[in-house]
Amino acid sequence: MAPRLRPGALVFAYKLVRRDHLRPGQVVIVGHDGKEKIKRIERVNRETGELFVIGDNLDASTDSRHFGWLPMQAVRGRVFWPRHLSSH
Repeated sequence: MAPRLRPGALVFAYKLVRRDHLRPGQVVIVGHDGKEKIKRIERVNRETGELFVIGDNLDASTDSRHFGWLPMQAVRGRVFWPRHLSSH
Protein backbone atom coordinates (compact mmCIF):
# COMPACT_ATOMS: atom_id res chain seq x y z
CA MET A 1 0.00 0.00 0.00
CA ALA A 2 1.51 3.32 -1.02
CA PRO A 3 1.48 6.18 1.46
CA ARG A 4 -1.37 8.62 1.01
CA LEU A 5 0.41 11.46 2.71
CA ARG A 6 3.73 12.61 1.32
CA PRO A 7 6.50 14.13 3.48
CA GLY A 8 5.97 17.86 3.84
CA ALA A 9 2.25 17.68 3.00
CA LEU A 10 -0.06 20.05 4.85
CA VAL A 11 -2.87 18.53 6.90
CA PHE A 12 -5.47 20.04 9.18
CA ALA A 13 -6.60 18.43 12.38
CA TYR A 14 -8.71 19.40 15.32
CA LYS A 15 -7.71 18.86 18.91
CA LEU A 16 -9.78 16.21 20.63
CA VAL A 17 -11.65 17.03 23.79
CA ARG A 18 -13.49 13.70 23.93
CA ARG A 19 -11.74 10.51 22.95
CA ASP A 20 -14.71 8.19 23.43
CA HIS A 21 -15.74 8.75 19.78
CA LEU A 22 -12.52 7.34 18.31
CA ARG A 23 -13.12 4.42 15.97
CA PRO A 24 -11.27 2.25 13.44
CA GLY A 25 -10.52 3.90 10.12
CA GLN A 26 -10.03 7.40 11.49
CA VAL A 27 -6.74 9.17 10.80
CA VAL A 28 -5.22 10.72 13.91
CA ILE A 29 -2.12 12.50 15.13
CA VAL A 30 -0.54 10.59 18.01
CA GLY A 31 2.30 11.48 20.29
CA HIS A 32 4.84 8.69 20.64
CA ASP A 33 8.50 8.62 21.56
CA GLY A 34 8.74 12.41 21.61
CA LYS A 35 7.34 12.79 18.08
CA GLU A 36 3.96 13.42 16.52
CA LYS A 37 2.94 10.78 13.99
CA ILE A 38 -0.02 10.50 11.64
CA LYS A 39 -1.58 7.05 11.79
CA ARG A 40 -4.84 5.29 11.06
CA ILE A 41 -6.75 3.64 13.91
CA GLU A 42 -6.91 -0.10 13.28
CA ARG A 43 -8.50 -1.24 16.57
CA VAL A 44 -9.96 0.33 19.71
CA ASN A 45 -10.01 -1.39 23.09
CA ARG A 46 -12.61 0.56 25.08
CA GLU A 47 -12.06 -1.50 28.22
CA THR A 48 -8.40 -0.50 28.55
CA GLY A 49 -8.63 2.87 26.73
CA GLU A 50 -6.04 1.89 24.16
CA LEU A 51 -5.65 2.12 20.39
CA PHE A 52 -3.81 0.01 17.84
CA VAL A 53 -2.63 2.31 15.05
CA ILE A 54 -1.04 1.57 11.69
CA GLY A 55 0.51 3.58 8.89
CA ASP A 56 -0.86 3.43 5.37
CA ASN A 57 2.53 2.33 4.01
CA LEU A 58 2.76 -0.99 5.81
CA ASP A 59 6.21 -1.84 4.47
CA ALA A 60 7.83 1.37 5.75
CA SER A 61 5.68 2.41 8.70
CA THR A 62 6.64 2.25 12.35
CA ASP A 63 3.37 1.75 14.16
CA SER A 64 1.61 -0.40 16.77
CA ARG A 65 2.97 -3.53 15.11
CA HIS A 66 6.34 -2.35 16.47
CA PHE A 67 5.57 -0.31 19.62
CA GLY A 68 2.28 -1.86 20.72
CA TRP A 69 -1.01 -0.35 21.82
CA LEU A 70 -1.16 3.36 22.69
CA PRO A 71 -3.31 4.97 25.37
CA MET A 72 -6.19 7.04 23.99
CA GLN A 73 -4.54 10.06 25.66
CA ALA A 74 -1.72 9.76 23.07
CA VAL A 75 -4.13 11.10 20.43
CA ARG A 76 -3.45 14.79 19.93
CA GLY A 77 -5.96 15.40 17.15
CA ARG A 78 -8.01 13.97 14.34
CA VAL A 79 -7.07 14.74 10.74
CA PHE A 80 -9.93 16.21 8.73
CA TRP A 81 -8.05 17.50 5.67
CA PRO A 82 -6.95 16.33 3.17
CA ARG A 83 -10.37 14.73 3.05
CA HIS A 84 -9.27 11.60 1.14
CA LEU A 85 -7.35 10.46 4.26
CA SER A 86 -10.57 9.98 6.17
CA SER A 87 -12.53 6.76 5.91
CA HIS A 88 -15.97 8.38 6.08
